[in-house]
Amino acid sequence: MQLHLSTWIEVEAYLKTSKGIVMPIGSTEQHGPNGLVGTDAICAEVIARGVGEATGALVGPNIPVGMAVHHMEFPGSMTLKPSTLIAVIRDYVGSLAEHGFERFFFINGHGGNIPSIRAAFYEVYAEQRALRGRDAPDLRCTLVNWWENPEIGRLSREFYQGKEGSHATPSEVSLTQFAHPEAIKRVAMEPEQAPAGGFHDARDFRRRYPDGRIGSAPGLASPEHGQRLFDAAVSAIATQYRAFVAEA
Repeated sequence: MQLHLSTWIEVEAYLKTSKGIVMPIGSTEQHGPNGLVGTDAICAEVIARGVGEATGALVGPNIPVGMAVHHMEFPGSMTLKPSTLIAVIRDYVGSLAEHGFERFFFINGHGGNIPSIRAAFYEVYAEQRALRGRDAPDLRCTLVNWWENPEIGRLSREFYQGKEGSHATPSEVSLTQFAHPEAIKRVAMEPEQAPAGGFHDARDFRRRYPDGRIGSAPGLASPEHGQRLFDAAVSAIATQYRAFVAEA
């Protein structure tokens, strides 16, 4: 059940049975020569929908643009400032809390979002306490990064044998190929695996990693891998969601 495809009457009925909601959040940024600009948003959204179907949870609208300042030397990339992203999350949660939602389960597709998401949670808590003190609702927010579970790690090692890397990874590209087979890009990349390392800012990123990859070999991606990664992520995260909403 997706919030934006539901009526207010359906949402009102849902709130009589559950106070939990799944919130996908990603990014719109370059993902190397064969990765879609919307990779992180696509991954978060498709997994969130899978978790919603597996658990009966309501799934909120995707937040498709995140904190991606470091990708801005690559055309098509978009970014929010950390302060803007924090404000967006705070307002999303605050709006839904007015209607009675109390458990906010964010499924994230972009590592660069993590600090801002966590800061936003504390902004929410601080704002609720400032407005209502001890009478504030018992709101709880949690963050799950879709790629961070043991089965995803095991599949990555099986499929890519040390060539996963840290950006424009074959796992995330595979997941988008599963979700959108009509948009698969076949691109030769040299070398197969990009160099790994760090960077300072957007210009330094582009200088060090001119095709946008970091330590990865996304040419190894396939929609078949994406199906297995999707199934593993949904299974693990659905278990986490159920435990989260059941907490005392």
